[in-house]
Amino acid sequence: MQKSENISIHNPLIIWRLIDGKPGHENQSLGLVNELSRIVDCQHYDISVSNNIEALINLFSSTYPSASGLPLPDLIIGAGHRTHLHLLAARKAFGGKVLVLMQPSLPVSWFDLCVIPQHDKYRGAGEYIETRGVLNSVNSEGVHLDQKSLIMVGGPSKHYKWDTSDLIAQIYQLVKQNPNIDYTLTTSRRTPKNFISAVKRIHFSNLKIVQYENTEKGWVAQKLSESAYAWITEDSVSMVYEGLTANVAVGLLNMSESQESRVSRGIKHLVDQSVVVRFDHLGNYKKSLHRASGFSEANRCSNWIIHHWMRSRTIKNPALITQFVY
Repeated sequence: MQKSENISIHNPLIIWRLIDGKPGHENQSLGLVNELSRIVDCQHYDISVSNNIEALINLFSSTYPSASGLPLPDLIIGAGHRTHLHLLAARKAFGGKVLVLMQPSLPVSWFDLCVIPQHDKYRGAGEYIETRGVLNSVNSEGVHLDQKSLIMVGGPSKHYKWDTSDLIAQIYQLVKQNPNIDYTLTTSRRTPKNFISAVKRIHFSNLKIVQYENTEKGWVAQKLSESAYAWITEDSVSMVYEGLTANVAVGLLNMSESQESRVSRGIKHLVDQSVVVRFDHLGNYKKSLHRASGFSEANRCSNWIIHHWMRSRTIKNPALITQFVY
């Protein structure tokens, strides 16, 4: 594809990010905003949303007071069902392209673009990008030291059965089998207290435990940037994709399925594609534990947006453009 003959636009890309207060949703939209900001000059504005009745009224009246006084948007981005009507109301009142992350509760064709995880298996009308997992705000930059590894532990979920004893046994063997690697283990909001008390009884000089409550915002991303490996309980699908995006070698701490689901199917697909490897007590995982390079879905989506909607924008980091040539 030849370089566009359009005059480059030097004004910043104006992004409105609609947020619903849920950290997981906000992490997805922030990941896309951050990646776009690395490629082109951007200004983004966060707008909190909550009341769908208010959004419906705004939609019918072609008003959106929550954005009053902001620069007109080029992009309006939201994740989570609570943002959907707000996205449509904001576009009707002020214009711009509307982009929703995750399969919406409203028809896909109502939005300019939907970013839908592969495990949702969406097939239908409307413009959409199918992604490997949900987007996140992690990037692949970092030193990724071979002697460092992060262990991330989730908790009980409707998709997997929780077994403290089995997980402790896997972690014990992992740390014991790799005495030259320094492991940092961290928990999550869902981690049971009995697991925390049990894992603290593992005494190895190469294992450090940092509970979730003692971490700050951005701590996991920082640790991933320092590590060459990450071992993650397979219930923690968002953490798995964060590890892959960070360009570390990802191993799974095994759990039993409660029932087959889109989450477990997504994990199985990663295993079948040799993107991640399961722990085994014999240590066979060492032969196939490797980094899955180029796993940046936020970058891929950003490329689509620029290629289809923003080709006249001035690119400040051409190295991040992968789908077309300038």
